[in-house]
Amino acid sequence: MAMARIGTGAALVLALWLGPATALAQGFWQSFLRCPAAPTPCVLDKCLDAPQRPAPPVPAGVAAPGDFDFYVLALSWSPGFCETGGAAKAPDQCAAGADLGFVAHGLWPQHQHGYPSDCDAGRPVSRIALEQTRGVFPSEGLARYEWRKHGTCTGLSPEAFFASVKSARDSIAIPDAFKSPRQPQSFSPTDVQRAFSAANPGLRADAMAIGCASGELQEVRLCLSKDLRQFVNCPEVARATCRSPAVTVAPVR
Repeated sequence: MAMARIGTGAALVLALWLGPATALAQGFWQSFLRCPAAPTPCVLDKCLDAPQRPAPPVPAGVAAPGDFDFYVLALSWSPGFCETGGAAKAPDQCAAGADLGFVAHGLWPQHQHGYPSDCDAGRPVSRIALEQTRGVFPSEGLARYEWRKHGTCTGLSPEAFFASVKSARDSIAIPDAFKSPRQPQSFSPTDVQRAFSAANPGLRADAMAIGCASGELQEVRLCLSKDLRQFVNCPEVARATCRSPAVTVAPVR
C-alpha cells in the first residue's frame, strides 16, 4: 500500500513537471498535422478567395513606421466588389451610375512575410490631406480607413501618403478589356495577369495576385518597390492569387 501511495505521488509530480512540455509538444503536433501542404495563401488585408484563411498581421510594435520591404497596390474592380457584398459596405462606390471600374483600394506596406498595420491609429488626418483623395479612393471613408490601418505604417505624412497612392495608381496602365466593359466577360485568372503584364512592361505574374469571390473578379494586387518605380517579386502575395478556373468580369454601370 505504501509503495502504491509513493508511486501515485511520483506520477503526479512527474505529470505536473512534464505538463507544460507535453502540452507544448501536443500543440506542435496538432499544428503540424493541421498544416496544409501548401503555404496559406491569404496574407494581406483579407483573403483573396473566401474559403482561405488569412495570416495575421505583424504584431504592433514589431516594426516601426517606414520599416517594410515593398508596397502592394490594391486595385478594386468595382462591379465585382459591389456584386459580392460590397454594396452594403461602400454605397458611394456601388451607387447606380457611379460608372466605376478599377479604383484604388489601398497602398499597403508589406514585409516579405506578413505586414504591419495600425502603427499610429490616433494620428489625425487633416481636411487638406483628405482633399487629395478625391478621384483616388471611391470614398472619403475608405481613405480615412486606409490611412489609419496602412498609411500610418509608411512613415509618411497623410499628405505624402495620399500623394503616393495617386502616383502608384496613375503609374498602372489598365488593359483595354477592363477600361469600361458594358457586357459581362469571362477570363481565367492567368488571362487577367497576362493582360496586365502586356499593358505594363516589367510586370510579371510573380509580382501580382488576382482576387476573386463567388466566381467574380474583385481585385488586382501589384507589388511595387518602396520608391514606386518598379515592380518587385513578392512570392507570398503572388501565392494568394485566385484559384478559380475562370472569373466573371461584371460590366461597369
